Amino acid sequence: MNPKKFFSELKRRRVYSVAVAYLVAGWALAQGIAQVLPVFNISNLVVRLIVLLIILGFPVALVLSWFFDLTRYGIVRTPDLDTRRIDIVRSQPDSGRADSTEKSIAVLPFNDLSPSKDHAYFGEGIAEELLGALAKVDGLRVAARRSSFWFKDKVAELGEIASKLNVGHVLEGSVRRDGNRVRITAELIDASDGFTMWSETYEREMHGIFALQDEITRSIVDTLRLKLAISPSRPARSTAAYDAYLEGLVYSDRNTEPELRKSLEFFQDALAIDPRFSRAWTGIAKTWLWLADAYVPPLEAYSKVRDAAVRALELDDEEAEAHVYLAETKRILDWDLDGAEAEFNRAVEIDPNSTPSNYFVAALHASRGDRDKALAYLQRTSKIDPASLWVSNFACELYRYFGLYDEAIAAGERALQLDPTFAHYGEPALGALYREMGRFDDAIALYRKAREFTGRPGFGLAITYARMKQRKEALETLDDDAIRELERACEQRSSSLHGVGIAPEFVPLRSDKRFRSILQRIGLEPEKVFAATAA
Repeated sequence: MNPKKFFSELKRRRVYSVAVAYLVAGWALAQGIAQVLPVFNISNLVVRLIVLLIILGFPVALVLSWFFDLTRYGIVRTPDLDTRRIDIVRSQPDSGRADSTEKSIAVLPFNDLSPSKDHAYFGEGIAEELLGALAKVDGLRVAARRSSFWFKDKVAELGEIASKLNVGHVLEGSVRRDGNRVRITAELIDASDGFTMWSETYEREMHGIFALQDEITRSIVDTLRLKLAISPSRPARSTAAYDAYLEGLVYSDRNTEPELRKSLEFFQDALAIDPRFSRAWTGIAKTWLWLADAYVPPLEAYSKVRDAAVRALELDDEEAEAHVYLAETKRILDWDLDGAEAEFNRAVEIDPNSTPSNYFVAALHASRGDRDKALAYLQRTSKIDPASLWVSNFACELYRYFGLYDEAIAAGERALQLDPTFAHYGEPALGALYREMGRFDDAIALYRKAREFTGRPGFGLAITYARMKQRKEALETLDDDAIRELERACEQRSSSLHGVGIAPEFVPLRSDKRFRSILQRIGLEPEKVFAATAA
């Protein structure tokens, strides 16, 4: 084992704490025995034997502390970490690390210590609730969920995690659920030195889970010496509905159709119990958004996205994510880009540290040719969510559109490291970047590798062949004329349609009146869009 990681594991398992406590207690006990027992004429041999047993017990205590953790509610086995290696390309230069004056935190998914090990979703849900609450605290920057949760079950020192996520503090913990009882242990760690700033263990009935989340949030805020605005009391909520919602939340972040449809079932179960649970409607909108294009025709899917987002906002207009999804339906179904921008701005106003809010508004500004705004929101997204595959692949694509190849290379390589099997996205943006840079062999190799994993031929490979003047191969991959394909995309309301104006692949079509007509039809200003990407 790497010595540095070994000592870090000793700290995580609290072996150091046990060693210090044992030495102090053992020394005090030995001194007491040496002073008291002779008063009762007890042989010095007995005193020496007791002292020897104290000494021999020291290594035993250290071994036990490695495997077990003693809490006020009993002895719990310390969970092992997964041995998978972490190797993320740094999303920001060293100068971008959290400075000493900024308060920042990452919330890691809580470990499941339940007897049956079937409540991992609950541990993730509790962590996400705390993350969401902390994100609303003024003066505190919180790493986004996708980035923080990427480290689940991976071997990494807390200092390494903090460095990758550009934060100064890390919150970790565990949940143990048995029937209607839940025990939550939370620990706030200063990443600069690895020392625990605050820790606590709570045991409650499930009906008290919401008050417990507020209590943990307040403890963290007090420890970091920040101010927490007094929020209005939460409406009464069914714990059964909340439990179903948490399960749906986990599946809504998966990428296969069966898993996404399973998340819909959980969200609908939550609403059947509590029809006024606004976040369950937001979850439904999110799931249909990810089902669209890939598994469900856009017209059908985005209509359901709109219905769910509207229902969520009718119940709670402060649902930032629901505004994001409603904005996407205005962009895609109505081609109402001004209306979409207004909804995106509302989402950012409510939750400026949200990945979806910043991610989607960056894409909108890019498609409209607002280069500076697009890059500003992209950089905010990358800072909030540095270990997100979606953000990294998107950043590679957007930087490529604007000719920022160094930044695009860094983001594309990061995306490839996060998902080397291409399981979570179609074509790697890095392949298109290689093509634009004239690295055709690298692009073809990457596209072919992606095709081996996904089974899809992809347009990127065809475009690369066309750029190389290999017309035969291009025609074998692309069956239809580009304009006809764009017309079909309009009819079907493809979500990616607004990106064609700035995409380098469509530069040869810019002089075609039909192409300009399509851009105008979907709400774009061709000249403004073309000027944003002009060399």
